[in-house]
Amino acid sequence: MRTRLRRHARRIKVIVYQETLFDYKEHCWTFLGAFVGIALIGLLNRTRLPADAPLLIGSFGASAVLIYGVINSPLAQPRNLLGGHVLSAFIGVTVYRWLPQELWLAAALAVALSIVGMQITKTLHPPGGATALIAVIGSPQLKALGYGYVLMPVFSGVLILLVVALFFNNLTATRHYPTNKHWYRFWQRRYHG
Repeated sequence: MRTRLRRHARRIKVIVYQETLFDYKEHCWTFLGAFVGIALIGLLNRTRLPADAPLLIGSFGASAVLIYGVINSPLAQPRNLLGGHVLSAFIGVTVYRWLPQELWLAAALAVALSIVGMQITKTLHPPGGATALIAVIGSPQLKALGYGYVLMPVFSGVLILLVVALFFNNLTATRHYPTNKHWYRFWQRRYHG
């Protein structure tokens, strides 16, 4: 009994130790990717001539956590990043156009429909729910973009984040992104890891 308890205690110590290791290189690459990705969108936002709506939206911060910090997650893959945001933006704008006076209902429908839409299309990306919500509760300038919101800021911003992720997440031998090198084959419903 005592040896079994000691063995379990050793296993717990090893697990706790491994979970608390600080990988400086990994964190450095995460920082650089997230910084450059968000900075590029911010600079583009700053130099944009018609400054009617921001190019930098809150859901991009959540996407940065996934695509630079947890690059092997199925939710962080390019298909999910692009498809989740674009589909959710489209759903958010559509719902807002149908129910502009009932903000509470439009917000709830936009988020719920975007989640189901992402599930159906196998593009589940949690920040997509925020992208749909922003289409409903965003500033008047952002709402005035209508379906233009899908292209600018959503698609263009996500494309910048993706290009930066493809660059920074493949600079070392230890980081590989995406996990599925054939992610662009959207017609194949089966996941290839």
